Amino acid sequence: MEKLMLLGDEAIAQGAVDAGLSGVYAYPGTPSTEITEYIQNLPLAAELGIHSDWSANEKTALETAIGMSYAGKRSLVCMKHVGLNVAADPFINLAVTGINGGMVVLVADDPSMHSSQNEQDSRFFARFANIPILEPSNQQEAYDMAYAGFELSEKFKLPIMLRVTTRLAHSRAGIARKPVQPQNQYKLPDDPRQFILLPAIARRRYKMLLDLQPDIAADALTSRFNQYIDGTDTSVGIIACGIAYNYLMENYPDGCPHPVLKISHYPAPVDHINRLIDTCDRIMVLEEGFPLLEELIKGISHKGPKVHGRLDGSLPRDGELNPDLVAKSLGLPLAESMEMPEIVANRPPSMCQGCSHIDAYAALNEALKPYGSGRAFSDIGCYTLGALPPYNAISSCVDMGASITMAKGAADAGMFPAVAVIGDSTFTHSGMTGLLDAVNEKSPITIIISDNETTGMTGGQKSSGTGRLEDICKGLGVEPEHIRVFVPLKKNFDEMVSVIAEELAYKGVSVVIPRRECIQTAMRKKREEVKDLNKKSNCKQ
Repeated sequence: MEKLMLLGDEAIAQGAVDAGLSGVYAYPGTPSTEITEYIQNLPLAAELGIHSDWSANEKTALETAIGMSYAGKRSLVCMKHVGLNVAADPFINLAVTGINGGMVVLVADDPSMHSSQNEQDSRFFARFANIPILEPSNQQEAYDMAYAGFELSEKFKLPIMLRVTTRLAHSRAGIARKPVQPQNQYKLPDDPRQFILLPAIARRRYKMLLDLQPDIAADALTSRFNQYIDGTDTSVGIIACGIAYNYLMENYPDGCPHPVLKISHYPAPVDHINRLIDTCDRIMVLEEGFPLLEELIKGISHKGPKVHGRLDGSLPRDGELNPDLVAKSLGLPLAESMEMPEIVANRPPSMCQGCSHIDAYAALNEALKPYGSGRAFSDIGCYTLGALPPYNAISSCVDMGASITMAKGAADAGMFPAVAVIGDSTFTHSGMTGLLDAVNEKSPITIIISDNETTGMTGGQKSSGTGRLEDICKGLGVEPEHIRVFVPLKKNFDEMVSVIAEELAYKGVSVVIPRRECIQTAMRKKREEVKDLNKKSNCKQ
């Protein structure tokens, strides 16, 4: 088969397509976004009729993927780590129902919080759910695991978690493809009551899940993705998980002299771990994220060698690993690096020149002047940058959809006016239920849905709210006269301030929608139009 130069995300996408995928379901979230985008733009995926439209949020994505699995087809669902929090309810229950068609749940963790509000280690979720985890160490393994994951899923009739981190997702390497598999045929579950989690059925299904655990562990022990590599220097044994194995081998280009246990398929192979413990004086655990394995090994080796890693300070407790941190933990000399001169000062992230959010914040700040600061609760999107100078316009960013509910809670505590700022895509992701709570209680809050007609923060993907925000708000019970729309431009500043001020004074639920297309998607469309005109012109010539 052909070889391709792909990002880790793209390798996963290609592996899933080649494995007979029928549908990918996702909400954009860095560092997982490129998986779905790759499938959306892949001619082979279009030829095979693979479903690849964006979902409203991660929970709906996972539940829709479950429906495809119910019908016997192979489905892939993609999200970042905090997206798994949103999808946790169906994720945990899915381990109990099991699957019909193979199902891979791709979760991209973001250590060092490059574009996230926290660090999480999604392996804990999969361990809690009692399902297998695959964690690639490089792009080829990312492809291979996506390709093999569906077969593994169908072998145990369980979903499989494929866990990657930012560095692997967004770095590029060559991969070799495998033959394209046909898609599964439509087939209903053999057990017609498998997906009905009434207590009597759920208890039986849960016992089945527990009974599978020895077989799942035995499978991981013999997995080709796990490897025990002997070494001559047993002063330390090294456990390297996922991409940490790559960091280790960068320090030993000619081969590591110490015994190494590479773990990329969980549950952790306890027999291999015990062998390493019996062989070596001490153990170094290299894992990206939380000290999941380090804690496990401390539990099974309290009488054995000393265990080092993130818990004892051998490695930092937070942030992502790298080859230098691994070298330092093993007492190796650090590779020489060139000192980079400070050519320019560090620049914080900022909104794009001409961004509609800037004009909306300018009007909001002006309208709030009579009331003082600390009244605007915000959400996750490009507009979160309104917390920074020169805007200093918002006071919160906790999780998707929290702006509306936090504003409601503050209003319940006596704050008036209380303001929520949320984007159009975030609103349809998880803001609508908060608005319903506010409507039901007639809460005195003003909700600003800053509508740039796209999911701007992750690159301009389709927003579920485009063209229907007013109707959604009306349907949820907002009084039509208190749904106000304007175009956020500097020339409309006085009008914007007036509209916001009027709604701030209203002691009920009001929605203000500043609407102007994202400057980046508008520029992209303009470039495409110019390209099309040039093509037509060339054809005529």
